[in-house]
Amino acid sequence: MILVSLSVDLIALFLAWELMNIPSYVLTGIQKDDPISNEAALKFFILSALSSALIVYAISLVFGITGTTNLALVAQGMGTALPKLDPLALLAMVLFVAGFGMKVAAVPFHMWIPDTYEGAPITVAAFLAAGTKNGGFAALIRVFTVALFVLRLDWSGTFAIIAILTMTLGNVAALMQKSFTRMLAYSSIAQAGYILIGLAAPNPIGIAGALFHILNHGVMKTAAFIAAAAVYSRLSTTSLDSYSGLGKRMPITAFTLTISLFALAGVPPLSGFMSKLVLFTAAVDGGLWWLALAGVLNSAFSMAYYGWVVKRMYFDEPTESSRLKEPTLLVAALVVCVVIIVGVGVYPGAILNYLFQVAKFLVPTAT
Repeated sequence: MILVSLSVDLIALFLAWELMNIPSYVLTGIQKDDPISNEAALKFFILSALSSALIVYAISLVFGITGTTNLALVAQGMGTALPKLDPLALLAMVLFVAGFGMKVAAVPFHMWIPDTYEGAPITVAAFLAAGTKNGGFAALIRVFTVALFVLRLDWSGTFAIIAILTMTLGNVAALMQKSFTRMLAYSSIAQAGYILIGLAAPNPIGIAGALFHILNHGVMKTAAFIAAAAVYSRLSTTSLDSYSGLGKRMPITAFTLTISLFALAGVPPLSGFMSKLVLFTAAVDGGLWWLALAGVLNSAFSMAYYGWVVKRMYFDEPTESSRLKEPTLLVAALVVCVVIIVGVGVYPGAILNYLFQVAKFLVPTAT
């Protein structure tokens, strides 16, 4: 994943991409005796292989147009070759969108996410949601803001439409789930939609907002999945019904889960609110006020299912009233995540200043 984010050449990026993907399949199916885990790994493998094939085809088109795979030189070559080779460049752009879209779970390339996150061990699902998915965004941002920036008018509108579809489908589907991990999977799809707002507004504010929300999403989603793992370790179920009365039975887990869910919903002053604020500001600044409005409405709608879980934990009576011993290591990780969520939300200045510098480096021609 580090190599993906550092790659300045499409070939190196693809090799790092595969080195990130292949262990992910193994981790998803690590419970070899569990048919659900095996099914999840197989679906993940097939769709990821398809995404890799699309990316390779896109790279071949880019090389054919520009004669290079270096990202900076590709950008120069694209500027020289267009508009004569515009159809081929647009085809390469579409293939990159589809290939990277599968990894970041953007609609309509999201099909594998719910089954994979539900079938994988919960701690592995946390890694997939907070690690490899954000690694996909690192590749997506690097390719589009550096190599394909000359096509920004084309991919900006594309990402705006995909962002609205992704936010809306993820939130609506999450509301209908009865499994907590499956709900988090659809929530993760919705979060991808918010991040794509930053790419729909390809200016330094948008890119900084996308990077900021990627960082915050990694921590928030990790906390939610670790809390799910803590509950599963004691109750052996991921059903939402098992969260009834959790505030009495596992108080630390319930409290930290509440903070992470409110952060995912964008409740101030938590970190999720700050990164969404930057993203929505970028959309308005880029003339995409309707996209910002869609993001605000989706954030408000997401409180329906996040708040429902919190209501279950604190206002519903548990089937059993006995206190449960909370796993020490998982609780420690949850506490660290909550400290980061609150700390970044209250004091975002240092991180945002750094991310704005990164964004200006990535999109130097944007003003």
